[in-house]
Amino acid sequence: MDNPACPELLIESRGPIRIVTLNRPEAFNATSEPLHDALVAVWRYLAEDVDARAIVLTGAGKAFSAGGDFHHFVELWDDKPARRKEIDSAGHLVREMLECPLPIVAAVNGPAVGLGASLAACSDIVLIAESAYLSDPHVGVGLTAADGGAPTWPLLMSMLRAKEYLLTSARIPAAQAVEVGLANRVVADGTVVDEAIALAEKIAAAPPQAVQSTKRALNIHLKRAVTGVIEYALTEEYASFDTPEHRALVESFLERSKNKSTRE
Repeated sequence: MDNPACPELLIESRGPIRIVTLNRPEAFNATSEPLHDALVAVWRYLAEDVDARAIVLTGAGKAFSAGGDFHHFVELWDDKPARRKEIDSAGHLVREMLECPLPIVAAVNGPAVGLGASLAACSDIVLIAESAYLSDPHVGVGLTAADGGAPTWPLLMSMLRAKEYLLTSARIPAAQAVEVGLANRVVADGTVVDEAIALAEKIAAAPPQAVQSTKRALNIHLKRAVTGVIEYALTEEYASFDTPEHRALVESFLERSKNKSTRE
């Protein structure tokens, strides 16, 4: 298949390791349509790379990913075909990550919000920088938590904690993310990518058939859970875009951002 690398999604080869970097640092790696499309395609592309043995996923600049772009939300209010494409694409992204045979090590170098938190949850190992945090703010902006939190978080932590974090849109600091099961370990700021590469290299040195078949066996648990949840949740998220509460929250956020930019 065609190489999905683009200015907004970089792919670097380092021996058997492929480093995938979300590259919209000026927007804290919030997802644009080109970035989202590239993220859907990259996993199958790398799976077909006969020399690849493991993947490191990270973000350029200060953030892992700030999630959805609020200006793009507004575009989706009245463009329902585009909204349908976006919602379907969110489901495809989760499935493609879970199907990818290569181990994915997330190097969470900064805030991982919304889609960013979903990318981390669908990775196989998560290293998180000391100052980073996770958050799924779907409910806080009037949307159904669909593509990552609802189907995966209850498998990584207790159901009670998953409900608390998803229903309150609370930030989960790095140490707490490790405590509850959303990350493997905290590493010092500025070192998370190097630590992730070192771990990926260790995995890449193991027999590939054993690594990949073990990942597939473990991900059967996740795929069964995702299949039972994600179609319903994505359908409800599509409908959420039409609610007055969602639109009011987005408009309020954009107005505050505009006023802040004016003052600065």
